[in-house]
Amino acid sequence: MPAPSYASILQGLVATTVNPLRTGLSTLGVLIGVASVITTLSLADGLEQYARAEMSARTDVQTVLVTSRLTETRDGFDFPVAGYVVLGLQDAAELGRRLATDAEVTMVASTQAVVASNLGAPHAAKVTATLANFLEFGRRALHAGRYFTDGETARNVPVVVLSHKLAAELSPNGDPVLMLGRVVRVGRRPVTTIGIMPPYTGERTYEAFLPMRAALTLFGANRSMVPSLIVRAARFETVNPVKDAVEEWLATRFHDWQRRVEVSTQLARIEEVKTTLLVFKLVMGSLAGVALVVGGVGIMNVLLASVSERTREIGVRKALGARQRDILLQFLAESVAIAGVGSGIGTLLGLALAFALAALVRSLVPQAPLHAAITASTLLSSVCSAVLVGLIFGTFPAIRASRLSPIDAIRHE
Repeated sequence: MPAPSYASILQGLVATTVNPLRTGLSTLGVLIGVASVITTLSLADGLEQYARAEMSARTDVQTVLVTSRLTETRDGFDFPVAGYVVLGLQDAAELGRRLATDAEVTMVASTQAVVASNLGAPHAAKVTATLANFLEFGRRALHAGRYFTDGETARNVPVVVLSHKLAAELSPNGDPVLMLGRVVRVGRRPVTTIGIMPPYTGERTYEAFLPMRAALTLFGANRSMVPSLIVRAARFETVNPVKDAVEEWLATRFHDWQRRVEVSTQLARIEEVKTTLLVFKLVMGSLAGVALVVGGVGIMNVLLASVSERTREIGVRKALGARQRDILLQFLAESVAIAGVGSGIGTLLGLALAFALAALVRSLVPQAPLHAAITASTLLSSVCSAVLVGLIFGTFPAIRASRLSPIDAIRHE
């Protein structure tokens, strides 16, 4: 024979089958509540994953920028830093070897110069000096031609990649592709055009991309063109450890580096986006949780009606030796059973609704970035919330039943 506590739990579970219609309606309330929460949070999780992917793909949230401090502030005034740090190609190579498994390193510098050809009018342009892996950092693809190689950078080969807008202006008929293979002058140096960048919406500036060594030979590393290092962490979550590793390297490389070098990240931006998404998720989850509370009220009403109908039964059980704890467990088990069944079915229904709704929106608006996602935290929090609602709203009827006087209960009509 089961122990009294287990017997009480078993009786509570059996009681859910006595009145299937009433139990079903109570379960339906919890089911709708859980389905609402799951649907809302799954869509919110999908938006969060989309936002993280977009930030990683289109912005610099995975990068650590190492730049030389050219000025310092004293008494509210900016003064030039004497002996400012000039980062070189050897620094980029050394840091790249140090972070080989955790991050990639490139170098960039920029200045202004006149770019001209024999076919079109000269134009003042931004000259960007980079390494051969620069395109990989920006996740760009060329419109035509190719980018320069590590070998061309090392050998100081005179080649250039032009922006789409600049190539179109230098071309005799406005076709940027015609500039491939043609010689242009960047400043005083003739270079051969080997690639054309893709066009960008709202592109306003003319830009020419030179190999770093060629640019340093042409312009020199001075205050108008100071190279910076860009370090891209392998994963979104490893930006902080990579930043710490960069600072450790700087401490071994440069004396008093904190005053002479600035190390910056987009972590503040990341945290801002994460906070916004979390607030959105909490607000939407709370609104959907109202339906779950309504389901809990339904459970309480059903249990109160059950207590009223089974008052004589409760009195007989207590007269035969049942303790208050046994009666309490019986009704709590009934409440949790209703919430548990509703939670299980509601979870499946909520996931189905989330994916169906996301697919429907994308079919109507193809550009809409609406996707559903399944996360363990969402599933666990929704199921636990449903069971907690069952416990909370089942406690009052259970306590009321457990405190009934056996004599008064038996005499109850």
